[in-house]
Amino acid sequence: MSYKVNLRDVEFNLFDYLKVQDLGNTEKYQGFGQDEFGAILNEALKFAQNEIAPLNKISDEVGCRMIDGQVVTPEGYKEAYKKFCENGFLAMNNAPTYGGSNLPESITAATHEFFIGASIAFSMYPGLTHGSGHLIETFATEDLIKKYVPNMYGGKWAGTMCLTEPQAGSAVGDITTSAVQEGDHYKIKGTKIFISSGDHDVTENIIHLVLARVEGDPEGTKGISLFVVPKVRVNDDGSLGESNDVKCVNIEHKMGLKGSSTSTLTFGDNDNCIGYLVGKQCKGMSMMFQMMNEARLAVGLQGQAIASTAYENALAYAKERTQFGKHLIIEFPDVKRMLIKQKAYSDGMRALLLYVAYMEDRKEAEQDAEKKNRLQGQIDLLIPVCKAYCSDMGFKVTELAVQTYGGYGYCSEYPVEQYMRDVKISSIYEGTNGIQALDLVGRKLGQNAGELFRNYYEDISKFCAGNAEHAAFKDEIANIKKNADQLAQTTMKFGECAMNKNFNYPQLHAVDYLYTLGDVTLAWLLVDQAILANTKLEELYQAKGAGDQEAQNKLCQEDDEAKFLRGKVDTARYFVSSILPHATARCKLIQGGDETALNVIF
Repeated sequence: MSYKVNLRDVEFNLFDYLKVQDLGNTEKYQGFGQDEFGAILNEALKFAQNEIAPLNKISDEVGCRMIDGQVVTPEGYKEAYKKFCENGFLAMNNAPTYGGSNLPESITAATHEFFIGASIAFSMYPGLTHGSGHLIETFATEDLIKKYVPNMYGGKWAGTMCLTEPQAGSAVGDITTSAVQEGDHYKIKGTKIFISSGDHDVTENIIHLVLARVEGDPEGTKGISLFVVPKVRVNDDGSLGESNDVKCVNIEHKMGLKGSSTSTLTFGDNDNCIGYLVGKQCKGMSMMFQMMNEARLAVGLQGQAIASTAYENALAYAKERTQFGKHLIIEFPDVKRMLIKQKAYSDGMRALLLYVAYMEDRKEAEQDAEKKNRLQGQIDLLIPVCKAYCSDMGFKVTELAVQTYGGYGYCSEYPVEQYMRDVKISSIYEGTNGIQALDLVGRKLGQNAGELFRNYYEDISKFCAGNAEHAAFKDEIANIKKNADQLAQTTMKFGECAMNKNFNYPQLHAVDYLYTLGDVTLAWLLVDQAILANTKLEELYQAKGAGDQEAQNKLCQEDDEAKFLRGKVDTARYFVSSILPHATARCKLIQGGDETALNVIF
């Protein structure tokens, strides 16, 4: 089995570092504790390994096919999806009202790492269903909610999000799909492309959420509304009725993610497609944006989950592969460099994503309005980093994993080349990473007069001040503080550009800025975790009587927990010494003010 994950690091993040078990003391999550959360993690991992992972290779080899106008998914998808939903994995973090389990976002995110890492293509089907179901549950009328959401969360029906059109990619405001009111419903007409899970045979019905413009409404995003459009109409008694004039005319032939049916859909070719308005007219984009944090966190998880299993596979291979007279390749310095870099990014991204998910849990449980708003602000600031940084660095990790294997990494007998192909799309959909960077620089930095970044800088400065004289990590803390200060100065540079009406320069360096914020945040979280790990390691040394360096090294070679804790410490040191300097260089680049790239004539 190719799927591998470091369960101990997941547990360390949740229970040792974040202490999510303490959420059980709040009213919202009352009754949950570490035993319950641990059992859920173990069941989710078991399901990922036994039911989802075996589908990954066949989904790549066979992919989805169009047969007589119907999309057919790879063998085993229908059965695995049914079991997935029966186990309650689809709506884990939703209220019980319509079939959810009311679990914290942090626990849900951890299980999603398992599901995505086992097969990113399979995970698209429940992921899109959950996202669309949650949006209906949040914004639609009670009648629409009751009609659709229970069957979506229960696994009987699936869901999609339909935004993109042939002439309107990132520029969603250019859509031409129309909606004409007819009594209590609307007639929908138009074409949508690149629709993940747009058509398939996994469920008996698919509930599409479609962005369209009601006749007479304004152009651009201000005139867009959101509609529930079922593939098959649903009768008042809940039974399925006639076809709703929704047709899949094509599925894309892609670089990767071949088990996910990326579809071109037409609505209303025969002028008989019915949709139902969700929320208020002309508020489609605002509703979508309110759900974007969840979707972008999920895409960041794709980058992290695939990076993690790619690294674990590369590590296992390096421990077995011999060269140059039976030397294991893991003994070679350049292989060690590639492996520690993969581990540093993989562990750091996991720390970031679970940290942001946990802030969502704290926000939901928080009663104080001011504290709740502060948490929401930090989530909003870091979400573009979660999506863009983790998808880009996830791809980078798979590249290093392929390189670790050498020639075999390029061959389909081993899993890493598929990981690399599958994860590339994560930097493109749900808003390209360039757009994520523009959102960060153009919207989040200036929000509430810069309050979001000020609060972030205050938090990281407080961490650095509290650990400035730490015996084991004094140098690392000083390095993080220096880079945080440079990041703050760079942020001020963008502010000066805005005051001088120079908006192109911040856009030019938006991705560099996002990467820098990502590097600084990962360094902060990894070192904070390393301080805890080092304390636990010292206690373990004392308990085992490992008083000198030789005894400690021996213990770390023989004892799994000691090896894990030592790995946390070494990984944090490596990130600060070898990856964080890139943040310093980017800050110097941005503050330099060079605009050559803007003036190039192509």
